[in-house]
Amino acid sequence: MRTGLRLIITGVVGFSPVLLAGIASAGDVANVLSRQALQHCEQGRAAPEREARRAYFEQGRALGEQAVATDEQSADAHFALFCNLGEQLRLDGESLTSVFGFRRMMNELDRALEIDPTHIDALSAKGTLLVKLPGLLGGDSEKGEQLLQHVIKRAPKAVNARLALAKVRCERGNHQEAVALASDALAIASKDGRTTFVHEAKTVLRQAQIHAAKTVYAVNR
Repeated sequence: MRTGLRLIITGVVGFSPVLLAGIASAGDVANVLSRQALQHCEQGRAAPEREARRAYFEQGRALGEQAVATDEQSADAHFALFCNLGEQLRLDGESLTSVFGFRRMMNELDRALEIDPTHIDALSAKGTLLVKLPGLLGGDSEKGEQLLQHVIKRAPKAVNARLALAKVRCERGNHQEAVALASDALAIASKDGRTTFVHEAKTVLRQAQIHAAKTVYAVNR
């Protein structure tokens, strides 16, 4: 099963940047590699089996590394590499147990934002991490919220930023606002066919609705 999956993935991405470089600029090659890497990150998130997810993320990381090597000034390349590194760390749960892996992941995200401070996906990821991480690992909930709000204003289809902010709002007791954010995220994800976010959006929305109902019940008692 694992060998077959690797062969399929290799068949999809089995090209050489050296060959592409003969017909396109380094930036063009990096763009192609970055898109492939992000596709693998999304496919890995959606894959039902652990080994399938691991294979996608490994291939995505390799593509991201090739993209960065081809054009170090590409914010998309660094973000694509960050995406796959982050998902590899999450395979064993949300806890970031690898200090080296965590630092490398954050370095790629910070480099993407250093190159392009307006990179929406990178800003969304940075905001999400800031609200999730403890202070010892660089977390800053207030700054993270500000970034997520900025992303939502700039990008009407920003699903991840809405879900991250909805979770924060719910934790702070702002359940109705969390319901609104999660509802919007679910509608956007469903319309755009982003299946990996549909399930998460439904879960966040359900939790926010339950908490909101409990709050209303407690007030009306």
